[in-house]
Amino acid sequence: MTRDESRTELGAVKIYKSAIASVVDIAANEIAGVKGVGTTFFSRLMLFFGKEHTEIKVTIDPRFEISIDVPLVIKYGYNVPEVCIRVQENIRVALEKTTNLSVKTIDVHVQGIAKEADK
Repeated sequence: MTRDESRTELGAVKIYKSAIASVVDIAANEIAGVKGVGTTFFSRLMLFFGKEHTEIKVTIDPRFEISIDVPLVIKYGYNVPEVCIRVQENIRVALEKTTNLSVKTIDVHVQGIAKEADK
């Protein structure tokens, strides 16, 4: 049994990488200055057809430590390094709280800077 899978009296509980990626997406988007988790043409196409597709990469090593790659789009006017540091910390806290797995690395890749839509 792996650490991302635990057993209770009622059966096994397994945390899939897609669930971990969902936590990462939510935690990243909670930070001021984040326009969104980066998207590619393929992910936008999948969304058009009603299927969510994330570019967040989740790796679990043999010692059951999580490594995350997060592509971000940052809002124009924000300090990019500060936003990225806050994103990394929020993701770490959210993952440790929700999964009880330890986080090895959180690599943030800034894919772009976006102007906020006019209101």
